[in-house]
This record gives sequence, C-alpha cells and structure tokens, in this order.
Amino acid sequence: MNARWTARPEGSNWGDFGADDQIGRLNLLTPERVRRAVAEVREGIVLCLSMPLDYPGGNYHDLGRKPPRLHPVVRGGRVKYDDRGSERHPDASCDDWVELYTQYSTQWDALCHIGSAFDADGDGVAETVYYNGYRGGEHVAAPADAEDDFAGARALGIENMATTGVQGRGVMVDLFAACGRERTIVGYDALMRIMESGGVTVEEGDMLCLHTGQAGAILEMNKKPDHATLEDAFSHLDGCDESLLRWIDDSGLVAIAADNFSVEAVPPRTAVEGRAYEGLHELCIFKLGIHLGELWHLGPLNAWLKEHGRTRFLLTAPPLRLPGAAGSPVTPVATV
Repeated sequence: MNARWTARPEGSNWGDFGADDQIGRLNLLTPERVRRAVAEVREGIVLCLSMPLDYPGGNYHDLGRKPPRLHPVVRGGRVKYDDRGSERHPDASCDDWVELYTQYSTQWDALCHIGSAFDADGDGVAETVYYNGYRGGEHVAAPADAEDDFAGARALGIENMATTGVQGRGVMVDLFAACGRERTIVGYDALMRIMESGGVTVEEGDMLCLHTGQAGAILEMNKKPDHATLEDAFSHLDGCDESLLRWIDDSGLVAIAADNFSVEAVPPRTAVEGRAYEGLHELCIFKLGIHLGELWHLGPLNAWLKEHGRTRFLLTAPPLRLPGAAGSPVTPVATV
C-alpha cells in the first residue's frame, strides 16, 4: 500500500522495489549481474542490433507512425548544411534537426506506454492506472489540444530506463529455426521445447531476445513492406497463454526484445473486444515493469551465436534520455 493505491493488481509487483519505483524489473540488473554479463565477452566483437530508423517504411499497420524526417537548421536565414565558411575561415559545417516518431523502428516501450483500468484506491470504481499505481490524467495525461505544448508523462517516461544504462546479459532464443516464416503463435510448451533444443537457459536478471526473422525480411523489402509480411508471417508469443505469463514472471527476466512488431501476437489468439493486446503487454509493462523491445535486428547476432555454439552475450541498450516519452528508438549493441 502507498499514497497512490490501496490494492495492487493480482500478480503485480507494485511496491516491491519501493513506493516511487519507475524502472520495474530493471532493479534486478545489479552490479553483480552486470559483471556476470561482462564475463560473456570472449572475442571482443561488437554487433549492432538496430535497423536503420527509417525502416520498416510507410505507415505500417495504420498506426499513424511515420519515418523520421531530417531538416537542416536555418540560422539567420542561412541554411546550416554544407555551410561554407568565409575566405578567412574556409571550413564547412552541417547542423540538422529531426521529426522523430519514438516507436517507429527499433525501439523500447516505456512503462507509461500501457496502462489499464483498475480500482487501485478501493472505491469500487476502476480508474486508469499505470505501473506502480501512477495515475492516468495526473501522472500520465494527454494535452488539452494536440497542438498544445506537451512535455509527455510526468512519471514512467523512458528517461527512467535510460538512466539505468540498460547493460546486462542477453539470451537469444531462435524461434525462426523452429517456426520459419509461417505465422506461428508460440505458447509456453513450444517455447520451452525450442529453448531446450537450443540449450537456452534464462536466469533472474537476464534480457530475453527472440529471433523470429521478421526484421530481416523487412530490410529486404527496402522500405516497402507488404501486408503478408507485416500481418500474416513469422512467430509471436502467445499473450493468452497463462503458463507462458507465469513463466515470464517466475523467470526473473528483466526485459524482452524481439525482431517482430509487438513481441506478442496482435490480434491475440483470443480476441477481447476493444483491446488490441492481451496479457503479455499488460503483465510486463503494467503489472511487472518489464520493458519490451520491438523491431530489433537480431539476425546477424543469432547467426554468429549459433555458429559459435553460444546463446548468451553482453547486451548494452539504453534508450534516448528523452523526458516524458512513451517509447524511444534504441541502438542496441551486443558484445561477444
């Protein structure tokens, strides 16, 4: 119990990391676990796990998200791009700014990204709340007008994740090897079989990475993704599988990243009217404070790990320190 709630949702960890916690299970990335992750570095090889931020291309899934647009800075009527100096100072410089949708491409979801209706104050009326009882309309509120100045969320913004550094042990699961390109909804039993066959073990404090092959296919389409590849292909976790959700909780993992769009299947296997997501987003972001990464470029790393008989690596993946944002582009780095 704290000042924001008298009851917490069943299966949540609200309050376990403190009344005002805003980083959730990232609290489990202790110095000891970071040292454990560093011990996975044997070759000193670094791999980038981000797609170019102008991929997938277009307004995919009709989400209203758009690729970034670069603009040159204009100062005093002068375009500051390939800006040639004077005869006395013959240098040149470039300066630009960008329109950026924070969840268009390779990204992290912030803990303010998903809330839910729940009676946190015990008055018999459900209100919108977010992780650890932060309130909709107060801590996470929309501007009165879309054109108004907007500072984003007052709590649970992505900057809280950024300040942790997000460095720990990544663990790769190769769903593509088992499922191929066919749309496959992966539940607990299937995931456990795939992990066992790949020699994969997840321990408390690990960050789980799921290679589905979808990001690789998107890159091949040169920013013109087709409906079949976006909607009807590749594997996704089953957010309706209670056994899978219990395993995510019990495993102690601190984050999940996938090279597909939503980590879990959207629409869910069991549709709920008025909801796009089922249990996994709600469990991870709303109840447990587990950040989700989407559209990561995991193919090259997965191939390297398989070639060398490994599944673990040092993962460094801080988001932009952008106060109030509900998500952020990320350039994750794996060091093996």
